Amino acid sequence: MRRRRLAAELQRLRKEAGLTREQVAEHAGCSPVTVTRIESATSAATVALVAMMLDLYEIAGERREVLLQLARDARKRGWWYKVSEAIPEWVQSYVGLEEEAVTFQEYQPEFIPGLLQTGGYARAVMKSAPVLPPDDELERRLSIRMKRQERVLERVDPPKMWFILNEAVICRPVGGAETMRGQLQRLIELSETNHVTIQILPFAAGVHPAMDGGFTILGFPKPSDPNTVYVEYWQGSVYLEDPSEVDAYVLLFNHLRARALGPDETRRLIAQAVRETRVDGEECP
Repeated sequence: MRRRRLAAELQRLRKEAGLTREQVAEHAGCSPVTVTRIESATSAATVALVAMMLDLYEIAGERREVLLQLARDARKRGWWYKVSEAIPEWVQSYVGLEEEAVTFQEYQPEFIPGLLQTGGYARAVMKSAPVLPPDDELERRLSIRMKRQERVLERVDPPKMWFILNEAVICRPVGGAETMRGQLQRLIELSETNHVTIQILPFAAGVHPAMDGGFTILGFPKPSDPNTVYVEYWQGSVYLEDPSEVDAYVLLFNHLRARALGPDETRRLIAQAVRETRVDGEECP
C-alpha cells in the first residue's frame, strides 16, 4: 500500500512538471523502465532515487519529507515476509493489501472465504490440493491463515466486511460433520458482529451474473489508494484497478446482494444447515 501511494504521487508530480519518463531517468541515472516500474508500484524505489526525482520536480520542505518517509516505509517488509516461503508469491501482494483495506466485498461460490474459516475447515481445504505439502508446511500455512484473520478481524477498528456466499458453500461437506458444524456456527457468530455482514445466494435465485466465479473488492481510505478487485484462480491471481473495471464489479456485487437472502434469513438458513448436518458427513438435502 505504501508503495502504491508513493507511485501515485511520483507519477502525478512528473506529469505536473511536464516531464517524460525518459527525462526523469536521464536525470536520476537509471533506465526509463525503472521509472515505469516505480510509477506502477511493481518495484520499490530507493530513498536516494526518490530524492533525485523530487529535486527534479522542485519539491521541498514538509511535502518532500513526507514523500521521503513514505519511500523509507515502502521498503519495509510486512510480517508475512518472515514466512514468505510458505505463502505463494501471488498471495503475498494480496496480504499486503488486506492489511490496509477498510472495506471488503466478497462473493464466493464454492467455499468459505479464508478470513472466515475455522482451523479445521481451512486444514481440510488445504488437504484437498492435488499435491499435498509436507505436514509441517501445511501447519505453517494454516498458522499464517489464522494470523491473517487475527490481524484483520481483531483490529481496534476492523474493516467493514460484506460476504455473499452461494448456498452450495454451506451445503458442501468439508472436513466431516463436526468440522462443518463448527464452521457454520462460526459464520453465525461472525454475522452477529457489527462489522461483518453475510448473505446467502440461494439456489432458488437461479441463474445470476456471477456464475463465472468469485471475487473480492477491497476499499481503501485514501483517494490515492484506488479500490482494487482481486480475482484468484488456480495457481495465480489478477488485480484490477481501472475505475471502469472496479465499477463493473461493484455493480455485479450489488446485483448479487439484491438477489441474496437478507442477513436474518441467512442466519436461519445456516442454522438449519447445522441441524441437518448428519453424523455421516452428508449435508443439506
